Amino acid sequence: MKLTYTLAAFAVAIAMPLPAVAATINAVMYKNPQCSCCESYANYLEHNGFKVDIKPVNNLSQISSDAGVPADLEGCHTLMVDGYVVDGLVPVDIVKKLLTERPAITGITLAGMPTGAPGMGGEKAGPFIVYAFTKDGKAPTVYATD
Repeated sequence: MKLTYTLAAFAVAIAMPLPAVAATINAVMYKNPQCSCCESYANYLEHNGFKVDIKPVNNLSQISSDAGVPADLEGCHTLMVDGYVVDGLVPVDIVKKLLTERPAITGITLAGMPTGAPGMGGEKAGPFIVYAFTKDGKAPTVYATD
């Protein structure tokens, strides 16, 4: 009888959900010193499990270019996270998708500063198209739509 009780207690214990413990995701953000939406975006990321080290720079375009971001798809900052480049105000679910799937790309970008994107004010007017890019000269492809 005692063994049955112990097994039953063990079964209940392993069936109970444990609190989710998510590891912090470290990232470095390079941004123009005058851009305030980047701090809002960093705050948004930090509320979603990231730790963002913000580095104001005066050569953001060069950093983005060196990171492989196509010039016509540059966002307002460049984020380096876990071996990938995330350029612009990419929604966190898409960043986490990238880090989970780990595709053979250099990074992803949401070009410009679209209204309603994380870190920007206003209402979202339409879907955000996030592009994947590589450094091998291939044309960017659609990675996700949000």
